[in-house]
Formats: sequence, structure tokens, C-alpha cells
Amino acid sequence: MPHITVKPFDTSALTEGKHGQTTLLFKSQDLSSTDEMIGVEIEEEKFLLHIKKAKSTWLLKYDKVTRPLKVNLVKQAISDISASLELEVLNSNINIHKAKVMLAGIYEKSIGDFVDITFPFESVAIEVGFGSGKHLLYQAQKNPNRLFIGIEIHTPSAQQVLRQIELQGLTNIWVVNYDARLLLEMIPSNLCHQIFVHFPVPWDKKPHRRVISKAFLEESMRVLDVGGKLELRTDSHKYFWYALDTFLGEDIAKTAVEIRKNKALEITSKYEARWLRQEKDIYDVYVTATEQSAERILDFDFSFNTTEYKEGLVEKMAKKPLLFEGFFVHFEQFYQVDNDAILIKLAFGSFDRPEHKYIWVDKNGGYYFGSSPVKTVTNHMAHLKIKECLNV
Repeated sequence: MPHITVKPFDTSALTEGKHGQTTLLFKSQDLSSTDEMIGVEIEEEKFLLHIKKAKSTWLLKYDKVTRPLKVNLVKQAISDISASLELEVLNSNINIHKAKVMLAGIYEKSIGDFVDITFPFESVAIEVGFGSGKHLLYQAQKNPNRLFIGIEIHTPSAQQVLRQIELQGLTNIWVVNYDARLLLEMIPSNLCHQIFVHFPVPWDKKPHRRVISKAFLEESMRVLDVGGKLELRTDSHKYFWYALDTFLGEDIAKTAVEIRKNKALEITSKYEARWLRQEKDIYDVYVTATEQSAERILDFDFSFNTTEYKEGLVEKMAKKPLLFEGFFVHFEQFYQVDNDAILIKLAFGSFDRPEHKYIWVDKNGGYYFGSSPVKTVTNHMAHLKIKECLNV
């Protein structure tokens, strides 16, 4: 991802205001190292840039938590800051290829869009982790009256599909660069015709990171209309049996499961073609929704109206993860902005689907920098605990 290596410079020159096309909102000092973090805004996108300091060279790079999908915005911001301060650049990978960037903006959705959004199609399908997008694009071409929501956490893959949407003139795909397990909780009940999960990462050594879980099954069955199907396709023998154990577990009261082995699809990705050449078995597991689900109400308040920055706040904050029934809160990093404000990096929410955010706190209150958390019950319980911690 975008970064430059530079000679150390005087960061006092980083003043608020315009630096080329980029507005510098603030700078902050990491309280546990010499690193600094700066807040920027460009084309109405707010995100952070990290100044990582070594002895003889520094890195000016993107922040993973707040990065926008349009990588050119990050490159432009780094370029603007570098040019404005006349930094001595030793190495760079921020060349901006404008001719190559054809992101179909109206088809790029953020998770926040789903708080209040309409679905202007006869039916809706979701693909979780679409990778190269070959299957997603094929399905959209084949079913022009169906909206396909493609969810992909890998940013370059999301960008690639956005380019293909524009090149192919498709109008029935939305691309979301986010964790599917969290986004699914934002989807209305009984909306979807299908949910595709094709060749998810097996995570044999870290099974807690797998997409398929009891919670994911429950959310999928809620989101699917009666007769709709969750479709898992995998080349992993272990993942196949793990999924079956999940879908048919003792704590699953009712389910309808269908299994197929080595079923040929109309479209084959390059990875699947490779596995077929290696004569690997391919497993399909279908779970059908059999009941109507209750409507999902997303009426949660994630504000910090009663919170304000007080001297000594950081010293009072817990530095180790706080564990509660069904959720956790971990204040990971603290950045002092000035004498009256602080930026806090934290993780919170459910143990298998945590949120990662920054919180700005000053004399006038606080807010989540960049975007608010996903509106789930678990995140709201964690938010209330975060407010308690900030109001000590």
C-alpha cells in the first residue's frame, strides 16, 4: 500500500489547513513511541496517515483502519504533504495512474450506507469474498434484474471489480470493502435470494477467523427469504467437514442442508481451474432458509454526548483488554493531539468479529473518526462500556 521513505524532518511544519489538494486536520503524538499520526481530508474522505520513525529514515504511510477504498486519495495525500514540506524522498510507491483509475463510484458502498438504503431491484444476492470477481461479474451479467452485493476485504480486489463494472457497463453490482460478518448484520431480514461463499480462506491454524460460524449461519438465515440458499463452495476437506459440523451442530435446532461433490459450475475461476487440474475434490454445501425472520431494527446511538477530555485521562484508562459477557474492549494506542484533545485507537465488539476504530476526544465531546461502528447489539454494548471508561 502507498508509502514514501523520507529523511527525518521537522514535524512542526505540519500545520492545519490546505496542503495542495489535501486538508490537514490535525497531528498527534503517539504516547508510547516517537511516531506521529496526522488526520487528513481529501474529496470529503477523512483518514489517517502514519509517520513511522526510525533512526535515519522515516515512513509516511497509510493507516490500515481508516484507509479509503480509492487508493489514489491516499497517494495524493502523501504526495501533497511531501511536496508542501519539501521532504527529501528516498523511496516512493505513490505514482498516481489516473488513466487506470475508473472506479465506478456510485457502485462503491460503505458499511454506513446500509443504515438507511433502498434496494431498487426485484431480488438481491450477496457474494462474500469475491476475489477476482469472475463469479460475481458473471452472475450480474446473467441476472440483470437482480442486485449483487459483493463483499471483499482485500482492497485491490475490490478496486479491480469496480473497474470491471465500469468497463462492462454493469448497473446491478454494489461493492463493499469491509468484513462480511459485520456487514451482514446491516442487511434487512428476508431480503436475499442467495448468499455465495466460494472458496473462503481455510484458516486451518486460526479457525476463529473463518467466515463460516454459528453466528454467520444465523445471520444468513435471517437475511435470506424463505427458500433462499447459503451456498458454500470449498476445495478444503477440513473446511467442508467443519462447515457440516457447524450447520448440523447439536445447538442448531432446525436446518435444511444439501451436499454435492465435484459439481461443475458455468463459470470457473483461475484458482478453481488450477485445483481441478490437480484433481482436487470440490465440495458444495447448500443451506436453505425455511422460515420468515423478524425485522431487524437498527436503532442504536453511538454518540459521545456526555464525554469530554480531562487531564490525566490516559493514565486512568485500562491498557489490557477488558472482557465482558459476549464482547470485549481494548484501548490499544493513545495519540496526544494537544493539551485539550486525544486520539484513541481501539478494538471492541464480538470476539470473532471485532471492530477496529479511532475515537477523537476533546473538551467538547467525542466521536468515532472516519466512520461509526456497525449498528449491532454487541457493538452498542461495547460502546456503552467505552463511554463509561472515557467518563472516569
